[in-house]
Amino acid sequence: MRKLIIAQARMTSTRLPGKVMKIVCGKPLLEHFINRLKRVKSADQIVIATTINDIDNQIVDLCKKLDISYYRGSEEDVLGRYYEAAVEYGGDIIIRITSDCPVIDPEVVDSLINFYTNNIEKYDYVSNTLKRTYPQGMDSEIISFDILKEAHLNAYDPFDREHVTPFIRSRPSRYCLHNIEHSTNLSHYRLTVDTSEDFELVEKIFEELFFEKPEFEMKDILAVLEVNSEWLSINSHVKMIS
Repeated sequence: MRKLIIAQARMTSTRLPGKVMKIVCGKPLLEHFINRLKRVKSADQIVIATTINDIDNQIVDLCKKLDISYYRGSEEDVLGRYYEAAVEYGGDIIIRITSDCPVIDPEVVDSLINFYTNNIEKYDYVSNTLKRTYPQGMDSEIISFDILKEAHLNAYDPFDREHVTPFIRSRPSRYCLHNIEHSTNLSHYRLTVDTSEDFELVEKIFEELFFEKPEFEMKDILAVLEVNSEWLSINSHVKMIS
């Protein structure tokens, strides 16, 4: 079964426009994100799902430079964009990750994929976000192509179309959902990038770790934040949005 990581990315982010192309340690944030996804051992292909907007041409150019597959679709209908990308590249298992997660740990993604594939007959949806115990920014969701197609054909609410999986997550009587929890509750760490404050924190993390250990892991980030605990106040006031 072909396992596709489909990662959405666009330049017109509401709270921090252009964030995916902001430069950190000499590379665009999106390039760091893609390089981390390349280390996921269990996936067969990475597809960057961007929009048909001209402003996103630079995302396509970066994908071409890095020899990464891409798909261009609707900006508002992200569910449709995911479905069309999955059809285009022939995915059987779809791993959804957003480019808001530039320090995503490949081992976290691999652990979710392995759990899903070992329990594919039991669960329709597996993620680590139904109950947050992982840091924000380590988010992964996994569904089959058939479930993605069903959501695409039946979801009409604009919120469901924009956020891809709420149609599935809001129907536990229809779909069998499973959450992967970390042994320690780390949900108070905000490692996603939605705002300038988020970017400031992630930039500090990269500058501290990247040059000595480009393939740094979540445990390395947590160790740095333990030593530099004052950094957590940079974006502690930022509220998570769906």
